[in-house]
Amino acid sequence: MKMEETVNMRIKAIAMGLLLFGCGFIYAQEKVWTLQECVDYALENNISVLQGQNNLLTNEQDIIANKGAMLPSLDFSGRQGLTLGNQELFPGQFVDRTAHSTSLGLNLNQTIFNGFRLTNLYKQSQLTLERNELELNRIKDDISLNVVNAYLNVLFNKENLETAQAQYEFSQKQLQQVQELVDAGSQPQANVYDAEATLSSDEQNLTVAENNYNLAILSLSQLLQLPYEGFEVEIIEVDSPSAAIMYKDIKPILEYAYGNRYEIKVAEKNIEGAELSTEISKSGFMPSLGFSYGFGSNVFYSNVIQGEESFFNQLNDNKSQNFSLNLRVPIFSQFQNKTAVAKSIVQEENAKLNLEQAKLDLESNIQRAFTDAQAALKAYEAAKKSVEAQKLAFQNSQERYNLGSMNSFDLEQSRIQLINAQSRLINAKYDFIFKTKVLDFYLGKPIVVD
Repeated sequence: MKMEETVNMRIKAIAMGLLLFGCGFIYAQEKVWTLQECVDYALENNISVLQGQNNLLTNEQDIIANKGAMLPSLDFSGRQGLTLGNQELFPGQFVDRTAHSTSLGLNLNQTIFNGFRLTNLYKQSQLTLERNELELNRIKDDISLNVVNAYLNVLFNKENLETAQAQYEFSQKQLQQVQELVDAGSQPQANVYDAEATLSSDEQNLTVAENNYNLAILSLSQLLQLPYEGFEVEIIEVDSPSAAIMYKDIKPILEYAYGNRYEIKVAEKNIEGAELSTEISKSGFMPSLGFSYGFGSNVFYSNVIQGEESFFNQLNDNKSQNFSLNLRVPIFSQFQNKTAVAKSIVQEENAKLNLEQAKLDLESNIQRAFTDAQAALKAYEAAKKSVEAQKLAFQNSQERYNLGSMNSFDLEQSRIQLINAQSRLINAKYDFIFKTKVLDFYLGKPIVVD
């Protein structure tokens, strides 16, 4: 009896373990990614972002190094020597001598002035950090926009899939109704063949829609660098956009973008960096002054000298200090300084031209986005009217078909026109939403899907 109870308890424990494992597995498989989670994950794990963050860590170390270069350097030196062999102490008199020598020293060096080179190098390293921070933010913005675009593409293909599924189910019901009418003798057998052909066509369209949806999921998972298997996203019900959210004027967008977009700020930082490089190059024409201080002592032992002082006494007796100022005045550097300054000035001009080009590119992109959004709005409004008209036309065709005044071919043509109108509406809807999000992006607004 006890053995049976023990077996039953073990079976229950195993079953509970399998149940918990299964629940955990199902939970892992049923992870559904929201849009915000997708954006956050991309910003935390994208390789370009991680590389940019590592660049910032390197820049921070450069700042520390350039700041340290303005401080004095201090080093300790020590030397121990041993000499063995014959040595001529007096003419014709040689002795076998063993000698030990020890020298110790501390050395301090400080740059007093070098044409502000060290100061400008420190400023340049700080500027580089600021510039790379802006560049990293620009990369993050681009990644966020790409994720939103890929996510909207999933929603777009999901809605297309639902439309294809609805059409397939409708064709199934239509075939059933036609079969009933044929069986009742109200319609010829040829109508069944037409309905079956329509069902086959809709089944093919459904397969294509499923494939497009899977490809959209694949593209998003690859963008996030996540496994495709088991990857699912939250399907957001995207409301029909309103023309009220459309921007009426491009000027506010341009003004905000010129003052706040990261690509403009990066170009401005590049100009500051080029100007500092010119100042650093000019320091080659200026004199440099340095200070050095040394403190040291030495000890010497030999087997041919009697009564030598102890090690520490010699170390104390032989200590010495030295001070020096080192002045360097450049006279002729084989045109190295001259060409360095000339090239730096050219780089300054290029940096200024790059800023102008960045502004032109930004204006062109915003103008294109604004024009695309306007065109997308018109296409969306036209698609809505087309769907309403095609719905009425198809309802009228169904009534005529049921009354026997329209054949199945004409009915199918009317249905195809409705399907095409619905597909165009879905495409225009998501195209308009994304084009509007691009304008939000240039205005610095959070990229969300309402």
